[in-house]
Amino acid sequence: MDPILSLGSVVVAAAEQVSCPLGEESAILNLKNSVYYGMNPVGARVWILLQQPRSVSELRDTLLDEYEVAADKCEHELLELLEKMRVEGLVEVRDAATRSV
Repeated sequence: MDPILSLGSVVVAAAEQVSCPLGEESAILNLKNSVYYGMNPVGARVWILLQQPRSVSELRDTLLDEYEVAADKCEHELLELLEKMRVEGLVEVRDAATRSV
């Protein structure tokens, strides 16, 4: 069973994908299921940040610094996005102890 995503979870982009920027947005191709995903500007920013392992709290704090959004809304929507990305195989959730791997 997958661990529940929390602020302490460490998340990173999965290796089995390719992506490219499209202006302020991004397109991601999951190589495992051959499905393309489009990311809006905020999602594209999260995707850029996910190229290195980061905790959900780090991601949230970066977004709060860069966008005008309430902290609780940012956290909720970020966790929702990351869960969708995990279900689609775009990200991996790691134990904080394996962050630097």
